[in-house]
Amino acid sequence: MTYLGIDYGRSKIGLAMSDGRLSEPYQVIRYKDYDKMIAHIQRIVEKQKIEKIVVGVSEGEMGEESKKFASIFNAETFDETLSSHDAQELSIASHMGRKKRKEMEDAFAASIMLQSYLDHV
Repeated sequence: MTYLGIDYGRSKIGLAMSDGRLSEPYQVIRYKDYDKMIAHIQRIVEKQKIEKIVVGVSEGEMGEESKKFASIFNAETFDETLSSHDAQELSIASHMGRKKRKEMEDAFAASIMLQSYLDHV
C-alpha cells in the first residue's frame, strides 16, 4: 500500500511517503493560497497513486484545524505529538546543515509521524 503522511501547518505542509514499512520525507509545500495547496496535494495523490493519507494531529486549536484539513481528503488522523521536536533532534544528530534542516523540517516531521503510524498498524 502507498501512504502519504502530512504534517499540516498554516503556511507550510510537510509530506512523507511510504510504499512499504518505511517512511521517507518527500517535500515541503509552502503556500499562501489554501485552495491551490489542496489542488497540489491532490495532484501528488493521483501521480503517486496514493492509497491512504494520514494527517498528523496535535492538541488544541491546531489539532482541530488538522482534523478539518484531513476530512477534505477523507484521511486518517494520527497523533503527531513531538514529531517536529524529534525531527529537529534527528537532523541535528545527523549533522545536517542548518539551511537544509529548516527547508525539510516539516517533511521530516511528517516522516516521523507516518513511521509511527506504520509501526502501529
